[in-house]
Amino acid sequence: MNGRLRIAALALLLLFPLLASVGPAAAADKPVVTLSTSQAGTGDSVTVSGSGWRARTLLMLLVCGQATPARGVVGGTNSCANADGRAVTTDADGRFSRRLPVAEPPVPCPCVVHVATATGAKAAADAVFQVAGHPVEPLPEESAGGKLSILTDTRLDGSSGLLTWFGAPPTRTLVFTVGNLGTTTVKDPLFEVGTAHGVFAPQWDERQWRGTIAPGKKARVELPVELSAGAHGDYTVSLKYGGKVLAEQPWGVGRPWGVTLFWILLCVVVPAALFRIGMAVVDRLRPQTRQRRRTPRRHTEETPDPAPTTSTTLPWFTPDTGPGTAGRLSAPHDDHPTSPRLPAGRDPSE
Repeated sequence: MNGRLRIAALALLLLFPLLASVGPAAAADKPVVTLSTSQAGTGDSVTVSGSGWRARTLLMLLVCGQATPARGVVGGTNSCANADGRAVTTDADGRFSRRLPVAEPPVPCPCVVHVATATGAKAAADAVFQVAGHPVEPLPEESAGGKLSILTDTRLDGSSGLLTWFGAPPTRTLVFTVGNLGTTTVKDPLFEVGTAHGVFAPQWDERQWRGTIAPGKKARVELPVELSAGAHGDYTVSLKYGGKVLAEQPWGVGRPWGVTLFWILLCVVVPAALFRIGMAVVDRLRPQTRQRRRTPRRHTEETPDPAPTTSTTLPWFTPDTGPGTAGRLSAPHDDHPTSPRLPAGRDPSE
């Protein structure tokens, strides 16, 4: 009997290192957040450390009110001091350490330091924290009737079309499966869908789903999601029911490059059109000058002026003007007669 006990004790001693190594690995499956202090006042800071997160992941650190680690942040990020939040990226081992300034959340405590992923698959963890001097009120009671819970991860279905490439509002469909964990039937539940850009607080819109979910049953829910025209960048789509945030889904929206292309073409076409209009106006303001410049050239080409004629008659060639002798030239002769002149009235034959 003693031999068996010795063998069992030896086996436990051999397995103890293996059990010790398995324990931290199992604990690392869930993100963990620790604080350097559990209470601080406004203006102070607290060091937030974490482990068990995905490697090289961007996280957001916020001080949130109306929240506990068991129920989470009841009012969503609207209950957090978003303006004083901080971002941090985990290392290769999924660890981080970051100083977070203490600020009063917009709602009363109980408060937590809420750490959640900003991109990729969603993950979150909370650590109890007390803001010194901030009021404390009980959390709102949960409804005793039907209680809906998310059973599957949310996803965004749909794609961007040609109009979205030119600045039309991006649209998607938020798809998820909920189950009724309560004792009564839930009919036509009213959800709230919020969209947030970066670290800003989400803007909530009510979306009512038409249908009935009996206790212990589940249903597939599809809700439309739409952003403003020209929206682009990293967005987060949140789902709220009964005042509690059920899920958050990241959404990366591409830039509407069609709008950029339009403005580039506009900057090229408009100056060219203005230049052509200006040249046309200049041509209209000086039509007479151009006509005067072109008229002599056209007259010279079509009806050239006859060359001026100058007749130079030699003194010893005189055109004959008598009948039948037109165009003939007379021989030179002496104007002085050789015979004496007769008196007037005398007959030359005498």
